[in-house]
Amino acid sequence: MVRSFVLASAIAFVLGSIPFGLILVRLFRGIDVRQTGSGNIGSANVARIAPGLGLWTLILDSAKGLVAVLIARAIAAHPSSSPDGLGSTGLIVGGSALFAVLGHVFSIFLKGKGGKGVATAMGAFLGMTPWAVLVAAGIYAVIYLLSHYTSLASIASAAIFPFIAAVFIAPGERRMLLPFVAVVCLLIILKHHQNIRRLLSGTENRLDLKRP
Repeated sequence: MVRSFVLASAIAFVLGSIPFGLILVRLFRGIDVRQTGSGNIGSANVARIAPGLGLWTLILDSAKGLVAVLIARAIAAHPSSSPDGLGSTGLIVGGSALFAVLGHVFSIFLKGKGGKGVATAMGAFLGMTPWAVLVAAGIYAVIYLLSHYTSLASIASAAIFPFIAAVFIAPGERRMLLPFVAVVCLLIILKHHQNIRRLLSGTENRLDLKRP
């Protein structure tokens, strides 16, 4: 089981490290997204340059989290990987979700730097508890539409998500998965520390896609 956990986590970390936002903006706009806007490689900052590319960044960053979890489930499904049943599966899947987000935040392709992990976490959680993601996405949308602060919507959604997940995760996996969910959400909030300071000081930038 330990070997399966390490394998799934390593694959997840490499997948999470792929900086799709940086790649797309450089490919289609010829610029480094880290030199514009907030300097982040995530979909929100990419959308400030090109909303279409921002959408594709969101999709691809989410996909790498989802694929990491699906691969982990496939690894955990092997008889040699699950001597303890659902407990081992939850450990392997939860670890892959965490390491996919860690890969995005501390990308091996960007010398240990990266984004804030929101989209990658969303994709990973989608592979773990899709109904919880749907509820959290609704909360995110309401907060963003009311405030136009993507950071505020991300922080609030991350703060409440462990409680939503506790309702929807299957009882057999809850004990193993919830600690990983909580750590991922805490990491996302910590990565928004500068945004939190700007929100408190009233200097945070809004994202309004209707404006040029």
